[in-house]
Amino acid sequence: MTGIQALERRMPDITLKPGRRTRVEFEYIRHGTQTLIASFNVATGQIDQASVGDTRTEQDLDTHLRHLLSQTPSAPKIHLVMDCLNTHQSAALVRLVAELEAEPIELGQKGKSGILQSMATRAAFLSNPDHRLVVHFTPKHCSWLNQIEIWFSILVRKLLRRSSFKSQAHLKKKMLAFVAYFNRTMAKPFKWNYTGKPLTS
Repeated sequence: MTGIQALERRMPDITLKPGRRTRVEFEYIRHGTQTLIASFNVATGQIDQASVGDTRTEQDLDTHLRHLLSQTPSAPKIHLVMDCLNTHQSAALVRLVAELEAEPIELGQKGKSGILQSMATRAAFLSNPDHRLVVHFTPKHCSWLNQIEIWFSILVRKLLRRSSFKSQAHLKKKMLAFVAYFNRTMAKPFKWNYTGKPLTS
C-alpha cells in the first residue's frame, strides 16, 4: 500500500537530441494523491490484485483483501507479507481472518479487551500460523524484505518518474494500465542474490 501524487509538469519536456537526455520540467502542479494497494504473487511475479482509491483506510484494505480472497476460495492457506503499517494490523483485518476460521473466535472489544485490545495483540493474532490466512510482518526498517516494495520501485522507474498526470483519474487509469502491461510482458518471480561481503551483526 502506497500513496502516489498526481503531479502535472508545468511545462512540456524538452525532447531528446543526439547525445543529450530528455529534459524534464521540475516545477509541477499537484492534483492530490491516490492510494495503490497491490498484491504481488511471489510464485508468478504478477500483481494478482490492484486497487486504486482516494484513501488508505482499514476498510480499503479489507475490501481489497476480500476481492483477492474471492479469486482463490479453495486455497487451504494464504500467506501475506506486510510491513508494520497500522492499517495492516487493523480490527477489520482481524475480523477477516477470524471469519475464515472454522470455529468462531471471541475477539473482544477494540481498545479494551481480547484480541482487538491493541496493535500488539492484533499483530500476534494475525501472525498465528494455525490460521488459514497468515500475515508475516517485516521487521521495522526492513521493508526491502517485502517483494511488493521492489515492484513499487519498478512502477516508479517505468511509469511515475518522468510522467505528467492531469488529474487523479488520469493517474489511476495509467497505474491500472501499467499493472496490466506488467503482468502481460514483464512479470517473473524475483530472484534475490547477494554477492558482497558476508552479512554480520
